[in-house]
Amino acid sequence: MSNIEHTLSIIKPDAVERKLENEIKEMFKNTGFNILKEKKIHITKSEAEEFYKVHETKPFYNDLCAYLSSGPIVVMILEHEHAVLRNRDLMGATNPKDAEEGTIRKKYGISIDKNSVHGSDSVENAKIEIDFFFKD
Repeated sequence: MSNIEHTLSIIKPDAVERKLENEIKEMFKNTGFNILKEKKIHITKSEAEEFYKVHETKPFYNDLCAYLSSGPIVVMILEHEHAVLRNRDLMGATNPKDAEEGTIRKKYGISIDKNSVHGSDSVENAKIEIDFFFKD
């Protein structure tokens, strides 16, 4: 039995602004991910607040929402065996300084806030996050 999962990935405004979408997508493809759906969008601050509601009690919540809505983003549904975990490994640590060589955040991240990508942290959240951006 395979463990094919879906996860949400967001290429954040700092990476879109630096025109890194294709390089980041290539990193996903080169590690065996299928990109099932993708779209480039610009969300409002209130949409970002809804998306990051899970973090609303945290001190970085407002900055996070302001940042995610500060420019265009690319949202993608990724498919792979153990997609959630594999995506988190490929992204690297939240702080690019702590990320391992070869990870997206080590290669492209600017700071703990502008770390180029977001990925779902669990299979349950992946479903919620995918539904948020890709309501059929």
